[in-house]
Amino acid sequence: MTEMNFEQARLNMIEQQIRPWEVLDQQVLDLLMEVPREEFVPPEFRKLAFTDMNIPLGHDEVMMSPKLEARMLQALAIKPGDAVLEVGTGSGYVTALLGRLAKHVYSVDIHGDFVEAAQAKLSAHNIQNVTLDVGDAAHGWDKHTPYDVICLTGSLPILPKAFMHQLAVGGRLFAIVGDPPVMDVMVITRVDQEDWAREDIFETDLRPLKNAEQPERFVL
Repeated sequence: MTEMNFEQARLNMIEQQIRPWEVLDQQVLDLLMEVPREEFVPPEFRKLAFTDMNIPLGHDEVMMSPKLEARMLQALAIKPGDAVLEVGTGSGYVTALLGRLAKHVYSVDIHGDFVEAAQAKLSAHNIQNVTLDVGDAAHGWDKHTPYDVICLTGSLPILPKAFMHQLAVGGRLFAIVGDPPVMDVMVITRVDQEDWAREDIFETDLRPLKNAEQPERFVL
């Protein structure tokens, strides 16, 4: 594929996948045009960077589909002064998008090689307002609390309360909660110290975060 093909593929992704999925926020659409997704996917999947699929990353992990990434960014309405926690750095692509929108991004992944590769890609694109950590944040990450935004890039069978308490007042949490094949995609906003509001946006299916909390399962 030539660069020109990539530009056309990027435009097709926005016009054929993302706009029809009700992503109309011009800032988000502009960002998707500017940050080169093909440079964050594994090299063997470079030609599939703009397809409507979850691209494998290794360690049985995947990138979210482009339309899910876009809906997440639109739903979180990230502001220039926001401090963001991303759980699941993965390829570093969403990290890059978040970094372009927020004041600072703290991103955590359980896989050290993901973090190392993401750091190199972020540096190559001069995205410097990101702090990467290797760790298990499936139950919360209190290292830099409170956060204005928390986004979880894998699903959770049940949502740990810790994430809700790690939000600043007015902060937003994006989470995909439930079991396959149907999971609820939600944004939870901290209204005040003791109250949270939940908005269910749509349904999807995404692999869970490693070591995610499990509900009690009924076994015969």
